[in-house]
Amino acid sequence: MTFKVLTDAQAAHFVEKGYVKIEGCFEKAEIQDWLDLAYLRLGYERDDPTTWAEDRIHMPSMNRRAVADLAPKAWDGICDVMGGAERIEGEPSWGDGFIINFNKDADDPYVPSAKRGGWHKDGNFFRHFLDSPEQGLLTVVVWDDVLPNSGGTYLAPDSVPKVARFLYDHPEGLEPGSFGKMIEGCEAFVEATGNAGDVYLIHPYMLHSAAPNPSGRPRFITNPPVAFKEPMNFNREDSDDFSLVESVVLRALGVERLDYRITGKRERYYTEFRRERERMLVEQKARLAELEEEVV
Repeated sequence: MTFKVLTDAQAAHFVEKGYVKIEGCFEKAEIQDWLDLAYLRLGYERDDPTTWAEDRIHMPSMNRRAVADLAPKAWDGICDVMGGAERIEGEPSWGDGFIINFNKDADDPYVPSAKRGGWHKDGNFFRHFLDSPEQGLLTVVVWDDVLPNSGGTYLAPDSVPKVARFLYDHPEGLEPGSFGKMIEGCEAFVEATGNAGDVYLIHPYMLHSAAPNPSGRPRFITNPPVAFKEPMNFNREDSDDFSLVESVVLRALGVERLDYRITGKRERYYTEFRRERERMLVEQKARLAELEEEVV
């Protein structure tokens, strides 16, 4: 298999561990205006923590750019992992819907473990099957430097086989929120740190958890999914045609190929989370409009 960005070692790491980190996908200067605008949208002062009314917030997107334009290296990596651009739905874009961890649980001496809460599988907007296309890949985009012990998301690589088996055992499909218990017995945990411009490509079955941020440095990430055009295919005639995402599932189930059929109905949901982002966007646009009036 020929890759545009990934080395053979990185591809093997993704298949074995369920994630790969691609460094230096864009320059922070290219999106500095988004970072600056975020504080204005929230009404916070960058250098005054007393103005940070919420310790963690998930903003709606106000601005977007095509991934292929902003971060072509990341886009090529996404194509490498998902089996080519022709298998990807639409033209994926990234926006300034930042997940900002200002100082969440700053006094909590957090040690990642299966006993801690908060572990989850993303995808609150669809019913989950083993071959679900809606979230073919999870990405974590590092918009500003995330140092160790600074709120970097924790990943649980050994959760991927557990989630794969769980989905395989439920061809009728599973509701969002059904997967947290799969963390039981997991022992491997990775803190997603990096420099601005780094991007993590993560298998959609990876359980992950928010971490406390005692550093005093706000952590800016997003975790946009990338969708397949069609459901994953675990029974391709040529094994070289399996995407790395599909290969992870087959490896987790211990088979070379799989004739998989769902028995339930594929569904999408209009969630309260989405409604809340829409309300926040209206509020933030109004705040910016007031600031413009003050300047005039």
